[in-house]
Amino acid sequence: MTDTDGSNVLFVVLDTVRKDRLSVYDPDMETTPRLAEFAEEAAVFEQAVAPAPWTLPVHASLFTGKYPSEHGATQEDPYLEGATTLAESLSAAGYDTACYSSNAWITSYTNLTAGFDDHDNFFQIMPSELLSGPLATLWKTMNDNDTLRGVADRLVQVGNKIHEHLAEGGGGDTKTPQVIDKTIDFVDESDDFFAFINLMDAHLPYHPPEEYAEEFAPGVDSTEVCQNSKEYNCGARDIDEEEWADIKGLYDAELAHIDDQLDRLFSHLKETGQWEETTVVVCADHGELFGEHGLYGHEFGIYDPLVNVPLMVKHPDVEPGRDDETVVELVDLYHTILDAAGAEGRGERLESVRSLLSADYREFAGDVGGVPRGDVGFVEYHQPVVELRQLEGKAQSAGIELDEQSRFYSRMGAARTADEKYIHCTRIPDEAYDVADDPGETENLVGTDAEPAHLEDALWAFIEDVDADWPDEADGADGEVLDEMDDDTKDRLQDLGYID
Repeated sequence: MTDTDGSNVLFVVLDTVRKDRLSVYDPDMETTPRLAEFAEEAAVFEQAVAPAPWTLPVHASLFTGKYPSEHGATQEDPYLEGATTLAESLSAAGYDTACYSSNAWITSYTNLTAGFDDHDNFFQIMPSELLSGPLATLWKTMNDNDTLRGVADRLVQVGNKIHEHLAEGGGGDTKTPQVIDKTIDFVDESDDFFAFINLMDAHLPYHPPEEYAEEFAPGVDSTEVCQNSKEYNCGARDIDEEEWADIKGLYDAELAHIDDQLDRLFSHLKETGQWEETTVVVCADHGELFGEHGLYGHEFGIYDPLVNVPLMVKHPDVEPGRDDETVVELVDLYHTILDAAGAEGRGERLESVRSLLSADYREFAGDVGGVPRGDVGFVEYHQPVVELRQLEGKAQSAGIELDEQSRFYSRMGAARTADEKYIHCTRIPDEAYDVADDPGETENLVGTDAEPAHLEDALWAFIEDVDADWPDEADGADGEVLDEMDDDTKDRLQDLGYID
């Protein structure tokens, strides 16, 4: 038994899932009817803001309650170090803790699995027992030793190369059924549990199971459509409207498969009498772009399809229904889960003002840059140096010269309220949008009478508060970070598939 009075916790991250492709947020979509049924007994938030547009920093924020500049897990240094995690706090409180995913970033390799009693990574061909289970301690020892780390790196590299080859050819099978199976076994064997799962199907490349492809993308050959975002983003590959429709159809098919598998887990919890005693949080870590702003994937931008993410929470203290106004930062889920579990936190301490279960949620004292703190969420995007090198490689192969004064070489930050948004980039002009009336972010309001008041000040006040170092590098000096990176770090990023 735990030494708290908290509930069980199931924390589900739908990797790379856009709000507008879910039935929950658009009733005309037929992708996730079962998730829509779940949403009827949960609070559904329209204004949830992710702290970054990609997996590693977002998960590190979820697990530590810190913003990216505070926990430091970025592309320059892709490891979470020196922070006590949510799983460590709940394990200390007496919970059985488990993490199951098929995302290559969520492993002992990056330290994101610290504190989980059991964790398994179903990253395609990579043998999961090398990254979790009884050999997790050995794996960590290998990575902490300079000589043995080279051996560990080579093991990851081999698995990653096989995965890349199969995925490009349509041979990368979904691992979501295994993730759900493992989770069911775990919760059935636990009296008090914290189960975290990441479902990866909606991440490129899209090769959905045949039955779902037939329904949502009939006649589409997933190996023929563009599955490499960098080819499109650098201009080496064009995508017409018909191909975008095919890509979205494959994406929707992946969502439908997730929906069925997640329903299998929810149904099991109900059938075994565990549902009422379990807090359930479902969110995306980030979304995806399908040509908006000339971008594909989730790199080189922090527009709303990437950072305004779906979020649903089921708990007795959270009233079911749709909330269109409250700005929720995903960082707050750390505190919400501590609160649900009745734990104080051994790293960042529980702040009731950041818990969705609290009556005073987001009632912060004071403001930030003239904006009430509870009304604004913040996004950080450290320069994507790894994707940039990949992009440069694709461009060079196609004889294309990239403009260095572009978003590709920029570091970005954003402040977003329920109605307005301000984006700062280091190498291109700032952008501001009325996201209430212009949800597609098509009309830049910077320099106009309609420019959002105080949001730029709020962003810079936040940057100072989290002690981010990028404002002083607005001259583009951060563009050289990969050149200055040591060989070991480059090797690790290569092993994870971020450098060719």
